[in-house]
Amino acid sequence: MARTFFVGGNFKLNGSKQSIKEIVERLNTASIPENVEVVICPPATYLDYSVSLVKKPQVTVGAQNAYLKASGAFTGENSVDQIKDVGAKWVILGHSERRSYFHEDDKFVADKTKFALGQGVGVILCIGETLEEKKAGKTLDVVERQLNAVLEEVKDWTNVVVAYEPVWAIGSGLAATPEDAQDIHASIRKFLASKLGDKAASELRILYGGSANGSNAVTFKDKADVDGFLVGGASLKPEFVDIINSRN
Repeated sequence: MARTFFVGGNFKLNGSKQSIKEIVERLNTASIPENVEVVICPPATYLDYSVSLVKKPQVTVGAQNAYLKASGAFTGENSVDQIKDVGAKWVILGHSERRSYFHEDDKFVADKTKFALGQGVGVILCIGETLEEKKAGKTLDVVERQLNAVLEEVKDWTNVVVAYEPVWAIGSGLAATPEDAQDIHASIRKFLASKLGDKAASELRILYGGSANGSNAVTFKDKADVDGFLVGGASLKPEFVDIINSRN
C-alpha cells in the first residue's frame, strides 16, 4: 500500500485570529487531493479556533508541543488531554528549536512521545543534525541516536510520522537537494526496519523539513522515501497550497 502523502504546517510563534482565519479559509477553498493528509499546527492559543474553522476532511489540526503529564502544577505547559479536548489530532515533538532553545534532550523527547501516543494523539517526531554535525559526517549518527531514544520507549510506531529536518536548513533558505534527502530518508527507513521490522518501516511516513517551499517541493516528487513535508514559514503563505499539491 502506498504511503499517504503528508504535509504539516508549523506556524511556530506566528499568527493572529485574522491571519489564521485567512490561512484556513484558503485551505477550505483550495483544490486539495483526497489522497493527502494536511496537519496545520498553530500556536496553542489558537488550536480551538483553528479546529472550528477547518472544513476540509483532509485537513486536521495539531499542536507544536506537549508535556508528559496530562495535568498538574506545570505552569505554561500544554496538556495532551487538553489538545485532544479541543479537537486537535497531532503534536510536533522534538523540533530542533525545542531541543536547542529549551534544552530538550533525546530522553525527554522520547518520554513525551510515549505519553502523547499513549493518550491517543499522533506524533510528528522531528530529528536532524546541525551544520557542524553535517560537516563532521555525523548526520546518520545523530538521527539514529535521536531515534534510538524513542525506540527504547515506543514499540508501536503506527501513529508516528518522522520529520527529518536538517537544522542547518531551517529558516536559512538552504535546503538539502532532493537526492541528498532521498539518501538520508532511505537510510532512516533502513535503520528503522532493523529495529521495527520491514513492514512497520515500509508503512512509516518520513517527511522532509528545512526550507521546503512552493518552488522546491515539486523537485522531491519522484523520491521514493520522501513522503511529504513539514513546512515552516511557507505554511503561512499562499504557496502552502502549492506544496500540498506538489505530488499531482
